[in-house]
Amino acid sequence: MNNFERPRPIFPKRAVITGGMPYGNKSLHFGHLALMVRADTFARFMRDRIGKDNVIFVSGTDCYGSPAVESFRKLKEAGGKDKTITDFVMRNHIDQKETFDLYNISFNLFSASALGASKEIHNKESRIFINSLYKANKLSKKSSLQFYDEKCGQFLNGRQVIGKCPIEGCQGEKGYADECDLGHQYLPQDLINPISTLSGEKPVLKKVENWYFNLEDCLDILNVWIDDIAKKSDTSQFMVKEIKEFFKKPEIYVKKDFKEVITKLSLPKYEIVGKETAPSFTMVFDKLTDREKACEELSANGVRYRTGKTLTPFRLTGDLEWGVPCPVIDGLSGRTFYVWPESLWAPISFTKTYLESINKNEDEWKKYWCDNSAEIYQFIGEDNMYFYGPAQQAIWLSCQGESPVYPAPNGALQTTKIVPIKSLLYMNSKASSSGRLKPPTARELLAHYTPDQFRMHILGMNLGNNNISFSPKCFEENPSGDILDPVLKEGNLLTNVYNRILRTLFYSLQKDFDGKLPHVEIDEDIKSQCKKAILDYERFMYDKKFHQVINVLDVFVRNINKYWVKEIANADSMEKKSRLVANTAEMIKVANILLHPISPIGTEKVRRYMNLDERSFDWNYIFEDIYFFMEKPNFETLQEREDFFKKHQSQLDELANKNN
Repeated sequence: MNNFERPRPIFPKRAVITGGMPYGNKSLHFGHLALMVRADTFARFMRDRIGKDNVIFVSGTDCYGSPAVESFRKLKEAGGKDKTITDFVMRNHIDQKETFDLYNISFNLFSASALGASKEIHNKESRIFINSLYKANKLSKKSSLQFYDEKCGQFLNGRQVIGKCPIEGCQGEKGYADECDLGHQYLPQDLINPISTLSGEKPVLKKVENWYFNLEDCLDILNVWIDDIAKKSDTSQFMVKEIKEFFKKPEIYVKKDFKEVITKLSLPKYEIVGKETAPSFTMVFDKLTDREKACEELSANGVRYRTGKTLTPFRLTGDLEWGVPCPVIDGLSGRTFYVWPESLWAPISFTKTYLESINKNEDEWKKYWCDNSAEIYQFIGEDNMYFYGPAQQAIWLSCQGESPVYPAPNGALQTTKIVPIKSLLYMNSKASSSGRLKPPTARELLAHYTPDQFRMHILGMNLGNNNISFSPKCFEENPSGDILDPVLKEGNLLTNVYNRILRTLFYSLQKDFDGKLPHVEIDEDIKSQCKKAILDYERFMYDKKFHQVINVLDVFVRNINKYWVKEIANADSMEKKSRLVANTAEMIKVANILLHPISPIGTEKVRRYMNLDERSFDWNYIFEDIYFFMEKPNFETLQEREDFFKKHQSQLDELANKNN
């Protein structure tokens, strides 16, 4: 089946696009930008594809939680100037927003969960969620264990405890109180070798009462959900595989050296699986509570073990003062929301805040989040898939009531499309601000690269399937002068190839046609090439395969140049020259709309100079020829060596030095 016969993808009537929220304790690093560039490119495409009034792109600073508390505490100890944690988070929020602006990230709203107009809306949204889940009988009040530093005389927040993740096979560097730096969730009592960051001592565990969402009871409906989305072309298969690992029964992994000890213990019912020749064996339990009891017994008898991935109760509340206040429910007071659940519904809060700011009625948000003709696309890092996957989807479905169904009925919260990326490394290693080779901040990159160059490079990476290294040559310790900077590879399509054909077309029109595009019927072969590029691009955008989008553009733009070089040699009459410039202008018109979500400023300049109206970016008219968009055929005059897509000044200076 060729591209023209294949059914075109069906897009929603409305769309919300969200990007993972950066914590409010620091400036942006290149990983934040990599994720948001992908979200922004898709948001810009969707505005062109279904109409800008039907698309809302929101994100914001994740203000609450222990990362902000810990960073502010350390800053105060070091003599920082911020008087309150609100001041601290506000300063970081402003810095984040300004940085996103520098990279042309086109949010409808970049807000903050604890600041400005969003704060009260987010607090109210949090109350709505927990009350809905309580009414649906989806919550449990549990006395769980929390770390307590006896030397300091206080309970410890999540980031004030450092240990080793207990999940079998985890490659994370740090385990915190109940999650590791790769997003694995576990019970505090399972953390290996916990140490308090306040005193350096081993903390004890004390019982604290909190509200938990009964995530482990949602396995059946989550299996229906994952099996359904696994069939869709725009679902990441590595995500499906990783999420399904959490749907296994509770497991404990034990070395065979302890097998004799275990046989003498009184443990809940379990099944042993694993090869006889393996150095360890697996104990499989029917219920999480059985595994918890077994873990206590194993620990009491000196048996070392690791636990496997499974669904665990999802904590909704805690006692961290810096958090969204939780309403009093069933007598439990003095609680704030745990940062992860409230950050899941923060995009709803931001959507409501945005719609309120443009004077829409208070129910307008439902057209985006509760209507099955709409779609919500959430761009996240793979370490957050547990939260946006099982946890969020189960919470959304459970808000229907005691007997939720999937797919969610029209009018109820709809499940979201998760668009994850694999790990973006730095110089082939995991990026770490505490490592020997410190990665650059997002702003530091702008001293060497233009936003377009960074955007093109990131989109050219197959991050939807592979871990990939970001290796900017200008930050290497011993860069080779003969090797092209890998960050510039994809951007050269704009600064070299596309610029060249644009200048060639403009100069030819100015020289031979007085700057006017002759009206000539576009060749059928040219129309066919354009249509193929459009349909391939559309399919890859639908699937969020941005590296394939870049490949389509690379081939198409280079083919425009090849076409010109081939045909100009035989253009020995004005008729042939007219056909050549008209066909070339048609291909450029198509290239320009396809590049518009990636390089908005340069493509807008091209549109204005070609005298095309704004409908040239509207996919309702995607197959109309160039003359449809031109009230007058006059192109603007292009000055000698003028560029639509500029190199960074540092690159121009380097080139000038080489030429001298």
